[in-house]
Amino acid sequence: MAVPFHRTSKTKKRMRRSHFKLTVSGLITCANCGQTIRSHRVCPKCGFYGKKQVLVVNQPEAAPVEEAPKKAKKAKAAQ
Repeated sequence: MAVPFHRTSKTKKRMRRSHFKLTVSGLITCANCGQTIRSHRVCPKCGFYGKKQVLVVNQPEAAPVEEAPKKAKKAKAAQ
């Protein structure tokens, strides 16, 4: 059985494995809103498929943000 004459360095090993990575495939941008979606699916944000509206999506209106009540500062006792 063959035995390597020299040890393979970390750099050489990692360079050889540089193409072993995950790729995201099948993603497109929505023609209407520009969100990244899976191909051949209705856009969940706007309800368009291609350039036609297929699904009516109810988008909730932004609720007004209520500010938290400010804590009253305790007055220091007069000396």
